Amino acid sequence: QVQLVESGGGLVQAGGSLRLSCAASGRTVSWLVMSWFRQAPGKERESVAGISGSGGNTYYADSVKGRFTISRDNAKKTVYWQMKSLKPEDTAVYYCNVGGSWPPSSHGFRSWGQGTQVTVSS
Repeated sequence: QVQLVESGGGLVQAGGSLRLSCAASGRTVSWLVMSWFRQAPGKERESVAGISGSGGNTYYADSVKGRFTISRDNAKKTVYWQMKSLKPEDTAVYYCNVGGSWPPSSHGFRSWGQGTQVTVSS
């Protein structure tokens, strides 16, 4: 079982930047896909990005492509989420997870971390 701890969220003005981190513990994850998801109020959780174990392949949802960047540090078992040019519609709780399908889907995971809240003011 992998434990996930997301951090780095906060309140930011539109156009600003934030960097989220997700630290995994409990098992080796270096060969597993790591992904970011978000859930806005009243909406279903959606996938926004994924990165392969080696970091050589990435996936981005159209809504974040060109603004956000996923990366990982396997030595630290950590995946990062650099968000730039933030918009109010990016307001959500952001979650990461390990494994799963490609491209990433929010379905099929046994458990989730607590997430980190990102609020973008206009």
